[in-house]
Amino acid sequence: MDTSIIGIDCATDPKRIGLARGRMTADGLVLERLGKVARGEPVAERVVDWIAGQERVLLAMDAPLGWPAALGDALAFHRAGGFLPTLPNQLFRRETDRFTHQQIGKLPLDVGADRIARTAHAALNLLHQVGERRRCVVPLAWSPEFDEPVAVIEVYPAAVLKTSGMRFQGYKGSARSAQRQEIVGRLQKEMIFAADSEILLSDDDVLDGAVCVLAGYHFLLGLCVPPTDTELARREGWIWFRSGP
Repeated sequence: MDTSIIGIDCATDPKRIGLARGRMTADGLVLERLGKVARGEPVAERVVDWIAGQERVLLAMDAPLGWPAALGDALAFHRAGGFLPTLPNQLFRRETDRFTHQQIGKLPLDVGADRIARTAHAALNLLHQVGERRRCVVPLAWSPEFDEPVAVIEVYPAAVLKTSGMRFQGYKGSARSAQRQEIVGRLQKEMIFAADSEILLSDDDVLDGAVCVLAGYHFLLGLCVPPTDTELARREGWIWFRSGP
């Protein structure tokens, strides 16, 4: 069964959300669509439009989709002025963030203590809006054999790039088109480009969306490292990326 993958580089500002759609086929991964929403266009509508007519869809979102379990436990009965005995790195950082740091040497932002929490909130709101428009709940996928017509995973472009042997930092910003060209050249070896790649050179948000598609492809191939504590991951979320090259 062909599976479509929609990569979403999430942000609080809709103008900063990069979108890409690929399709996993017997011949490999085909990158079909790239872009951003027009001014005033709800992002959820574009995503639902890209889902329409697809037999099976995996959303790959670059944003935390959960918070640290220890943070929720500590704050449930906390009152102002009260002592918090949990160490900060346990309180504000998820297990998947610690694991990612161990694997690639780059630490994702702490969703419990950083502005990335606002991006996480926006991502969950987008996921809810997509579900409302489709009149269903979009669940997290925990294996490539997920049964739902649409499911979602959390991804992290830096981890995808690093474990794929590509440049994973120093490519963002208007002056870094040469660095983006390097990444695009490598991506063209990983997927078939059926979309105009010019936007990937000028827009790092859309480039990250395309990298999210690659992360989804690795997940569907069964190449990604699963959590050892599934119960904790189902509460906090899990960043899916392949083992290193």
